[in-house]
Amino acid sequence: MTTVSTDDFTFVADFLRQRSAISIGPGKEYLVESRLTPLARDIGLADLNALIGELRRPFPDPSIRDRVVEAMTTNETSFFRDQHPFEAMRTTLVPQVIERNAGVRRLNIWSAASSTGQELYSIAMLLDSNFPELQNWDVTLMGTDLSTDVLARAREGRFSALEVNRGLPAPMMVRYFERAGAEYVVDANLRRWCTFKQMNLAEAWPVLPIFDIVFCRNVLIYFEIPVRQQILDKVRRTLTPGGHLLLGAAETTLGVVDGYSPVRIGNTVAYRVEA
Repeated sequence: MTTVSTDDFTFVADFLRQRSAISIGPGKEYLVESRLTPLARDIGLADLNALIGELRRPFPDPSIRDRVVEAMTTNETSFFRDQHPFEAMRTTLVPQVIERNAGVRRLNIWSAASSTGQELYSIAMLLDSNFPELQNWDVTLMGTDLSTDVLARAREGRFSALEVNRGLPAPMMVRYFERAGAEYVVDANLRRWCTFKQMNLAEAWPVLPIFDIVFCRNVLIYFEIPVRQQILDKVRRTLTPGGHLLLGAAETTLGVVDGYSPVRIGNTVAYRVEA
């Protein structure tokens, strides 16, 4: 594997910050090497140096620029990751929404960094298996991500055996997945609730629905503080009064933005938007 020079690493870090607002600092050279070296080979370039050379050109190929951003911003994911937020959903957050929205029978949930879809499909499985009354509701589950590649995979709902064995309880695999050769495909009845759209959290946002619950987990840590503030403020404006934001375990709104009240639910902290 080609070792990235200090100059090239600084260039890639600046490029990534300008294109996606994501910040990578010294010590993350291994990340550039491990993610961009396979990409260089995939697009027919000799090595990492050749790829960075393409980016340095006055008018680099837009498709190469996009693929570099996607490679550097694709995050780890799994079904029912960390478990505790989903338990908070089951015991407290979804029952609150059902009570609050009984008159309109509508539930909107957003997975704001949905990657290949495991988080949104986990939410769908939780709702279907625990809240049968929602079958007669208007349920919108939306997943967004920067990467068009991972969104294409999410829409297919097709996962490897390794992926379904990471966090997915065996009864749910049997109930909600169909075997397709060496892969597993999410049941069509479950996929009907889920939509996936391309969106860059650090750029201008499209018009969004008003959500009852937003998952934005394990993504803010990659942004500098001013960008986190902007994203959290925008999320707050998409949440209905009384709605909740769920962040990663290392993330918080405290000391970053106002307008949220932390609420402990078991082993999870949810951030409530007050009326």
